[in-house]
Amino acid sequence: MSTRILGIDPGLTRCGVGIVDVARDRSVRLVAVTVIRTPAGDPLAERLLAVGDGIEALLAEWSPDAVALERVFAQHNLRTVMGTAQASGVALHSAARRGLPVGLHTPSEVKAALTGYGSAGKQQVGAMVARVLGIAEAPRPADAADALAIAICHGWRGGAPAAPTSGSAETPAQAAWRAAERSARARPGVGARP
Repeated sequence: MSTRILGIDPGLTRCGVGIVDVARDRSVRLVAVTVIRTPAGDPLAERLLAVGDGIEALLAEWSPDAVALERVFAQHNLRTVMGTAQASGVALHSAARRGLPVGLHTPSEVKAALTGYGSAGKQQVGAMVARVLGIAEAPRPADAADALAIAICHGWRGGAPAAPTSGSAETPAQAAWRAAERSARARPGVGARP
């Protein structure tokens, strides 16, 4: 049995979408990956409509069991964070309309889940995405690989059913993630979800 997860790296110009199947033994299979693009010069409403239509089409085509998004956090570039937040809202709306559970993951959570290190670089994350999926190289642009990383993180964090503990072994990255998650829960105010 596996769980199909649609991961989204939200953005207005490039919105990465990756779909994976995560099995009970935590193995991961690539289903699809794409980037929804909108021209920077188009009106905001049209860009959000295009992102929403793209996500809706992928939800209809691939019928995921859950949706995972990168959690929006403060950045130095207000314009970028606003576009990311708006695209996230569209994605959340689409998931809610279908009654799908949604997981929000910070970039450091995703990096820790895949590499065991919350400050890993994009190249390290991309290399681990390729390795986990058994493909020659990470999809490009980085938004596509990031969306797959978000989906994998969600599956490994509990968005997919866990395998029975007897006889199953975690990868080093999964073990590091579990340790980081336990540590975060032990600190007040960290890991809290709204």
